[in-house]
Amino acid sequence: MELTTGQQRLLFVVVVLALAGLGFYLVRSHNSGGSPAAAASSTTASTSPAAASGPTGASVPPSTVPAATPASTAGGAEIYQWLPFTAADLTAATRTTVAFAADYSTWSYTENAAAYGAKFGGLVTAQEAATLENDYGTAGVAGRRNADKQVSTGTGTIDSISSFGSTPTSITFLVTISQQVSSTQPAKSTTGQYRVTVISSGNAWQVNDIELSGLGNQ
Repeated sequence: MELTTGQQRLLFVVVVLALAGLGFYLVRSHNSGGSPAAAASSTTASTSPAAASGPTGASVPPSTVPAATPASTAGGAEIYQWLPFTAADLTAATRTTVAFAADYSTWSYTENAAAYGAKFGGLVTAQEAATLENDYGTAGVAGRRNADKQVSTGTGTIDSISSFGSTPTSITFLVTISQQVSSTQPAKSTTGQYRVTVISSGNAWQVNDIELSGLGNQ
């Protein structure tokens, strides 16, 4: 049955409210594991932590992301019947997003662009991996990172679901990424909110885009 424009908008509101609760639970669960003990950062956050960048491949234990339970509307209908993904898909997508955010913001000046990109493994699409490596290797940013001997440890927490799509199946999360960067300069912590889009790829989910939440598409 096709939904009217009004029904689609109402459904979207219900979905966001229901799934935002899951995002909040994931945030609380992730934070309960403790935060990294690195000293803090160098410069103001740019459009990507990778711009000052290079992860250490931090991973998220499966226990960090609980299985999503089917959400119901007030009338008892399962909302997943109207969505392009299942509860299991949502759990897998959140796990990929949190793991990616940690890798994205965890890096060392001793890593080159290829090493930085390799640490994402299957977490990102080939196109996004190339973009991340290119951003990481930007001459001015890489030069400063090496000169100041910057080392960053970061984490990501999901705040909410921003949007989703069906061609291909995708979910965009609002994610807060926190970094602590130590260097030859005074240490500083930085925090920024990003839109992270993951797409369904076979039996897995991969990050296809990341941008500051206040910006349009890169």
